[in-house]
Amino acid sequence: MLYLICCAVTCFACILGTICGMGGGIIIKPALDAAGLMPVETITFLSGCTVISMSCWSVGKTLWKRESVLDLKNTPLLAVAAALGGLLGKQLYTLAAGLFAQRDTAGGVQACLLFAATLATLVYTLRKDRLRSKQIGSLTAGFCIGLFLGMLGAFLGIGGGPFNVAALTYFFSMPTKKATQNSLLIVLLSQGASTLKTVLFDGIPAFDPGLLAGMILLGIVGSELGRRINRRLNERQATRCLEGCMVLILCINMYNIVKYLC
Repeated sequence: MLYLICCAVTCFACILGTICGMGGGIIIKPALDAAGLMPVETITFLSGCTVISMSCWSVGKTLWKRESVLDLKNTPLLAVAAALGGLLGKQLYTLAAGLFAQRDTAGGVQACLLFAATLATLVYTLRKDRLRSKQIGSLTAGFCIGLFLGMLGAFLGIGGGPFNVAALTYFFSMPTKKATQNSLLIVLLSQGASTLKTVLFDGIPAFDPGLLAGMILLGIVGSELGRRINRRLNERQATRCLEGCMVLILCINMYNIVKYLC
């Protein structure tokens, strides 16, 4: 049952994650937290490894097929800053988890922060047609934005999220589909840095290697399906999909807040 639930959630999450530029982890992590099948730290690690594999496959495939629409002016700086932010965010999570007698309580803190970030992003997405997007040209401002996105994604254990897409859309005037691909590169580097820190310094939590292999495989399959679907969507459809995913994420995190903190 554990394998079935984890693999089904992973495949579904990575299909949606690739379509919407969310990295998959934003659904995998809270969904498995809600199922309560493993400790929060184990879920965070498994989700992170799956997100890295999915993002690497998706970004690599688009580059190989020359379908990439990466913003070479802004995204490299954002990605490097996000990698540094990933290290800082992982350290912040370790410190926060140590404040509680039950380390799984940190899952409630993650759920609260993810709920707030997702709600703010949903409100922005629904109203963005009324807001004038910006075109950030400052390297310092771009670095700070990337740093914050990396910290937030690593602290939450999800790699990235719809707030990546929203930030790219608002601060750099990227259309949704272009922001989706650029978001996945940021997810790849920020989560990669966070997971590397766990492996080298924090210690790997106990888990079944077969389960991780299955999640990675289904993550890649899901990312491939999502990539093909994404190519067929127009801007309006991609935005509607993103909005629907955010509503789903809000519902899952509301459940987790009650589960861990009430």
